[in-house]
Amino acid sequence: MKAAERKAQRENNKIVAQNRAASYNYELLEKYEAGIVLVGTEVKTLREGKGAIRESYVDIRAGEPWLVNCHIPEYRPGGPRNHDPLRRRKLLLNRREIEKLNASIQQKGMTVVPLKIYFRDGLAKCELAVGKGKKFHDRRESERRKEAKREADEAMARSRRH
Repeated sequence: MKAAERKAQRENNKIVAQNRAASYNYELLEKYEAGIVLVGTEVKTLREGKGAIRESYVDIRAGEPWLVNCHIPEYRPGGPRNHDPLRRRKLLLNRREIEKLNASIQQKGMTVVPLKIYFRDGLAKCELAVGKGKKFHDRRESERRKEAKREADEAMARSRRH
């Protein structure tokens, strides 16, 4: 078992799905934690570690936040009671948080993206972030900064070894 998995078990967090491309495509501003309304077969599939949120986003309709385009595959032994893999899933947030998210979505170029789905103390949670879409040149610049930081860290590690 990897050290990260052991640490996650100690904290009662089990990460199921991550959206690593979100930090590359968006400038992440504010983060929120939301509960997810799931059916039984979805929970069982997530506990198996299956699920994808790469192309998903959050939409607010009639004052309720919904997770759109989140893919949770069907549960094999589920039979006829299985769920639709791409159905919209309701997110559970406080009224103030929903109003903040709605206000930020109204701004041009802003969106709410899920960063990860995980279990905390047995409950499925989704970490959300308000993001501003990066332009192509912004992505290149962040790549350059990341590369420069990596090189600097390697140089410092080499100097410590000698």
